[in-house]
Formats: sequence, C-alpha cells, structure tokens
Amino acid sequence: MNKTQVFQKLIHQPSTFILPGAYDAMSARLIEEIGFQAIYATGAGISNAQLGWADVGLTSLKEVVDIVARMADVTTIPIVVDADTGFGNAINVIRTVREFERAGVAAIQMEDQVSPKKCGHFNGKDVISKEEMIGKIKATVDTRRDENLAIIARTDALAVNGMEDALDRANAYAEAGADIIFVEAPTTIEQLKQLTSSLKGIPQVINLVEGGKTPLISLKEAEEIGFKIMLCANTVLRSAIKGITESLRILKAEGSHENIHELICTWEERQSLFKLHQIKEWENKYAENQPLIKK
Repeated sequence: MNKTQVFQKLIHQPSTFILPGAYDAMSARLIEEIGFQAIYATGAGISNAQLGWADVGLTSLKEVVDIVARMADVTTIPIVVDADTGFGNAINVIRTVREFERAGVAAIQMEDQVSPKKCGHFNGKDVISKEEMIGKIKATVDTRRDENLAIIARTDALAVNGMEDALDRANAYAEAGADIIFVEAPTTIEQLKQLTSSLKGIPQVINLVEGGKTPLISLKEAEEIGFKIMLCANTVLRSAIKGITESLRILKAEGSHENIHELICTWEERQSLFKLHQIKEWENKYAENQPLIKK
C-alpha cells in the first residue's frame, strides 16, 4: 500500500491513534523511529521553529511545502499536513492541493478561519461563511489526483458562533466530501461527548494542546468518547524547547559540558538517527573505486 492507502486504513480501523506533530525532517524522523503510525506536519510548529514567530498565519504555501517534502523524503509513514486556510480562496486551494500531493502527503487539513488565521486556541478568531468553506472542500475533492488522499475539514466556529453552528458546519463539510472532521477547541468533556454523539459515523480529531482550551484526556478516554485521531501537534516542539533551554542554561552558567550529558543524545544515537551508515554504504557503492574522470 502507498501512504494514502495506509492512512485510509488507519482512519477506518476500530482503534484510536495518536498523531504527533513534527516541525522539520528531524522531528518527523524521530516520530517514525519511536513507532508512531503517522506524522502531523504542524503549522504552528513550523511557524515557531522555522520563522521564530507565533502561529498567526505568517507562513507561506511554498515554505510549508518545502518542509513537508523534506519530511516525506526521510520517512515511510503517512504525513498529515496542516494547510491552515488553504492559503487563500478556493482557487488558491487548487494549487495548494497540487503542491502538497507532489510533496508526498497522505492527508490535507484545512480550516474555515478568516485569513490570516490564528492558532485554534488563541482568542480573537473569526470564520468565513459555511458556503465558502464548502467551496474549498469541493475544490480539494475535484483537484486531488489520488482518491485516497484524505481531506480533514476543521471548523473554528465553536469558539466564534457556538456549538450549533459548529455542528451544522461539520455535517455540511462531511457532506461536501471531507473524510475527517475536526471541531477545534471544545472546552469541556461534555462538549467532546456532544461532538462525537452528534457526528456519529464520521471520523473525528481531538486536538490536545498542553495549556490550551481543550481538556487533556488519555488515548483510552479519547477512544471511549469516540474520537478517531488524538492530535498532539506541538508536544515534540515544546519538549525540544525545554531541552534546548536547559542545556544552554547549564552551558552558560557552568562553562562546561559536565552536567549536560544526561540532556543530550549520544554521538552514536545522533549518527544512527541521521543514517550515517547509509551514507557510508552509498560511498562504498558509488563514490569509492570509481575511475578518474578524464578531462
């Protein structure tokens, strides 16, 4: 099976799965090495790590495509890309879908926020009309070359207009062709249960943001409530920030590596992760023992 088929199998299997977020090729490779089944190319994480700015819609399509292509090049499991608002209207979405398919993604997530968007757990969001978002979903369906490319439709209407509008949009987005529904930022367990009971039969995402608006629940609890995907978009990024900060703090305070070793990977672990052994094999096969190029 190719990556899109693998992801379709994941969303139709009985069990719920964790989808960790990656922000570059290294973090994507780590997610696969640890044994997760899929990777989420996080828009917030890419903005934080690559631009050094908060998630307020500053990244461009080309920047995200380039990073996702690098992730796909060094991993073998499906990648779900956070495509924000689709980087424009329905016409822009056509290009967005083509670019991400070429980059090798298995699923594209788009949201119904007004552009420029904000992190789903920030205040002050606004949403486009339901009809405009339906047009974007239909453009995605019509543009994708691989019918197994999954479409994840996210609505931020819960925080803006309330549950009734969020559910109305969710049903409309599924009817328009979305494979998976993502209602962002529910704030109580009761709201989580209302979402899954009201949208039965539609695979759904729960986005767990440490310190965000949605209650942090376990994988078992997410499955019991009825979610298919437990998204942990920025756990990896935030653990990296914590580790880097602590290592730098010790190095600056002590002027020595003595107390840093427990915070960093070994030399061997680093070279193994980045496949130095593979590069050496290629050198032996292709670079060494080659005849001199005659001028």
